[in-house]
Amino acid sequence: MTTTPAIGAEDAERRLGLAFALSAFLLWGFLPAYYKWTAAIPADLVVAHRILWSVLFLAIFLGWRGRLGEVGAILRDPATLSKLALSAAVISINWLVFIWAVERGRILEVSFGYFANPLVSVAIGLLVLKETLSRWQATAIGLATMAVGIQALALGGFPWVSMALAFSFASYGYLRKTVAVGASPGLMVEAIVLAPLAFAYLVYAGVSDGGAAMADVLPLDRPGLFMLLIGTGVVTAVPLALFAAGARRLSLTAVGLMQYIAPSIQFLLALYVYGEEVEPVRLATFGLIWVSLAIFTTDTLYRHERRRK
Repeated sequence: MTTTPAIGAEDAERRLGLAFALSAFLLWGFLPAYYKWTAAIPADLVVAHRILWSVLFLAIFLGWRGRLGEVGAILRDPATLSKLALSAAVISINWLVFIWAVERGRILEVSFGYFANPLVSVAIGLLVLKETLSRWQATAIGLATMAVGIQALALGGFPWVSMALAFSFASYGYLRKTVAVGASPGLMVEAIVLAPLAFAYLVYAGVSDGGAAMADVLPLDRPGLFMLLIGTGVVTAVPLALFAAGARRLSLTAVGLMQYIAPSIQFLLALYVYGEEVEPVRLATFGLIWVSLAIFTTDTLYRHERRRK
């Protein structure tokens, strides 16, 4: 009799976690649409704004949650701070490539990169952590490698956008797993580390060429666009907070399955909203990556169920 309320509370927490995590992945999926609206500003300047405004909105969020003390503790710990400085450099590369690709109508490549991300994470675990692969994991990575090779040969160039996004995000995930800090406080420290560089870059861009770029650095004559630049802090902080809240309430398997939502939305946006052309060869490579993900996911679920039993 006494277990019923506990079970009900557990189910409620799980449903709440599902709602939080789903909201995060939906927001990440539609993120290219947001950066299409800022396409009048060069990607490097957008990234600089994203870093600076992220500090502000993460400070507001963490202050509201009473967690700013965690940020201070991280800043006073040189070992942790140095690790987060490295992860900050990696995520800034990811942001720059992502926004640059979106502005240039290459959302299909963005989607491919994030589909490949979990397989790249496994490959990093193999190389860095000396983990062993199951037969089916090796098959999945082999199919994904074949898809990348086909794109390189048949489409006349290595898919560097996709691979830069996949490897930078997988590397960022690995680096963050080595640091015992919360998601939001960790991101705020990363943004704080990058903020002086971002501010200096905006100043440099504004005064170079006789101040010709100042209209892009600080577009006060275009208030709507300026508000969108301020909003880059919001679209960075809010999905992360939702994801962290969801991940605490869900199993890693559930979160792992949901990570395909964002690149699926990006794929559909590229095709049906922005009219990007998908050649038969590119579609075939997406088919290969989807098959590899199906194999990888099925194997992961099987191994998880076997361990649970």
